[in-house]
Amino acid sequence: MIKLSVLDQSAVPEGSSPQDALQQTVDLAQLTERLGYTRYWVAEHHNIEGLAGSSPEILIGQIAAHTHSMLVGSGGVLLPQYSPYKVVENFRVLSNLHPGRIDLGMGRSPGGNLKTRRALTDGVRKSLNDFPGQVQDVTYFLKDNLPDDHPYYGVTATPVSENGPYPWLLGVGLGSAQTAADLGLGLTFGHFINPDQGEEALANYRASFQASDFLKEPQTCVCVFVVCADTEAEAERLATSQDLWLLQIEKGEKKGIPTVEQAQSYPYTEQDRIRIEKNRRRMIVGTPDQVKANILTLQETYQTDEFMIITNIHDPASKRYSYQCLAQAFQLEQPSL
Repeated sequence: MIKLSVLDQSAVPEGSSPQDALQQTVDLAQLTERLGYTRYWVAEHHNIEGLAGSSPEILIGQIAAHTHSMLVGSGGVLLPQYSPYKVVENFRVLSNLHPGRIDLGMGRSPGGNLKTRRALTDGVRKSLNDFPGQVQDVTYFLKDNLPDDHPYYGVTATPVSENGPYPWLLGVGLGSAQTAADLGLGLTFGHFINPDQGEEALANYRASFQASDFLKEPQTCVCVFVVCADTEAEAERLATSQDLWLLQIEKGEKKGIPTVEQAQSYPYTEQDRIRIEKNRRRMIVGTPDQVKANILTLQETYQTDEFMIITNIHDPASKRYSYQCLAQAFQLEQPSL
């Protein structure tokens, strides 16, 4: 049985405000919980005008307070910029407020360009190569088992929590997959960012997984862009706004998600069209039956039972309907709320 979950970047549609986008995030979480989605994760981005989700910890608390049972988490905290100790304390507060419902997803992404990174660390130079050690420290603080020779031995991340948070590692390559395997953590692979190394990364993760206090067996999830509608033509039409948005992000044009009309009238170059075609490998577009068939194909490739769905199109109603169509296609079991 396939489980479906949600990744939300709180993208701002053109003509809307960040306030609108954040409210739409909460509304979508409530809808997808009713539809039977397993978990709802929010991303962390900085210095990008078209993405409102710069603080997953705050959003997680808001979403969890407005839902009942679904898991809520980060996809993910940009650990290289922060103190593992403070990250664990933030998520332990969340776990005490919402016991058993909080996922701590961690990523190695730098969070932006060099100047943005420096602003996040207040000028402290931190190496991305320290990421595995930082993840290890997170696990120590989560389990209150810092080694005697650790420089922070004797420090406890408060408040103590007996019901989470549950750590996950996010990755788009072999390195993060290996770190997740070594530490016995769940792994979410970003097919929506880099579909090239996913099969190898997940296979290596499963082969080298070491059981831990967090997991006895490997646990994986794959995140993919999806646009679903009643007809293939309508899905393709809606996806043009996502196509252009991705293209503009890659060009450094930090704008909101364009309308379909803007996408259709955009003066694409031949290189733009090549780039859009390549980006389509990161997404699934079509009718419910087509999308389901493609996800089942990815399931064979990745050998996973959970897919995290991200849909960044302009119209909020069409975005909600896309998640609804997918839930119906997979006959998700709706919880009793």
